[in-house]
Amino acid sequence: MNPAPLERIGALSDSEIDLADAALELGALDRPGVSLQSYRDHVLRMVDAAINLGRSIAQPHEQATLLSYVLFRRHGYEGDRATYEDPANANLLDVIDRKRGLPVSLSILYLSIARLAGWHADGLNVPAHFLIRVGEGAAAVLQDPFDQGKQITASSLEVLVRRATGGDMPLETEHLQALSNRAILIRLLNNIAARAERDGDHARALSMHMRMTAIAPAFTGLWWERARLEQAMGLVRAARSSLVAMLETTRSPEIATQIRLALDGLARSMN
Repeated sequence: MNPAPLERIGALSDSEIDLADAALELGALDRPGVSLQSYRDHVLRMVDAAINLGRSIAQPHEQATLLSYVLFRRHGYEGDRATYEDPANANLLDVIDRKRGLPVSLSILYLSIARLAGWHADGLNVPAHFLIRVGEGAAAVLQDPFDQGKQITASSLEVLVRRATGGDMPLETEHLQALSNRAILIRLLNNIAARAERDGDHARALSMHMRMTAIAPAFTGLWWERARLEQAMGLVRAARSSLVAMLETTRSPEIATQIRLALDGLARSMN
């Protein structure tokens, strides 16, 4: 695993992170020797199209419509329903090659085009899905990048959340909160990690968690998941190091107590 991109992304402030470029660098870790230039050029061509076609528009609903046109009609992207679980859907290089992806990977392209075109766009923390908000305030438009940029109303969002959670969770304010750039990249990597662990490939899952803690070391919960995998693989000393790193990131007395208890348990298992 080449540490350079991880260290670089991890050292950036959240606002300095270029989502598409960071996702390309993360994807390149699994494609050794690949040149990213053609992928970067592809993203910039989509940005140029949005800028050139959108010179006379200013309203979020117009920007949203144009973004959908550029990504889905002009460049042929689509949500991959046929092979949704394919890990390639969470590697942005493969997504660009195949023109298919997950909601979060398509959203990264969506957000990057919008932001580089000078428009406001956020990714939203919707359970079991990923939506885009273009614009701000009452004029903002919600879109589903997995469904050709379909615009989402408040009532259809409520239905989507209930469907995704089995009908047990109503729409909450937190579902409409913008995610940070780091959180979006973590969501991308976690898709790969979850699939790998489900398939029994713990080494692959751990490598994704190592990437996550490298680019978002202050995300306390990531260290817990990494330590859990390390302990399951018999890497007790590594699990201890992860818990110590977690302890350094938390300000919660309750979480700190939980970590110390876990460290005591590991210490006993090492003796």
